[in-house]
Amino acid sequence: MENKITIREERLAAEEYIDFLKRTDLGSQYPKERFESRIQKLVRNVSISLAARNADGLLVGVLFGVTDFAYWLYVTDLGVDRAYEKQGIGRRLMKTAHELAGGEKDIAVYLIANENAVPFYEKLGMEKANDVMQYNHIEWTGFTVE
Repeated sequence: MENKITIREERLAAEEYIDFLKRTDLGSQYPKERFESRIQKLVRNVSISLAARNADGLLVGVLFGVTDFAYWLYVTDLGVDRAYEKQGIGRRLMKTAHELAGGEKDIAVYLIANENAVPFYEKLGMEKANDVMQYNHIEWTGFTVE
């Protein structure tokens, strides 16, 4: 039995996003330092905030992105509840975000992929790039949201 999943632009509460992280593989991508206050900033400030919900309103997929709406979209978060994987939700979230940012003809998409997610992104037609620069001097203690 397939659940009807709806995707729409929606600002999430930090608490709901943190609960969602426990049900996805995204829960280990953040540093422990000031986690909750930083998640509050994240959900409040991203340019694109998409939520995928099942018929009962449960959050089953999320995409956050930063964009200039002219040239590029940087996907900061893309996750699907483990119980809802392999249903095309991630693909639909990416397509919707790309359209909102300005469409395929104008907008290049960038992201940092967890190594386990690389095959998913390659199926979407994305390629690995090695021309990215970084400046990373932040405090970063790894942990998993549980």
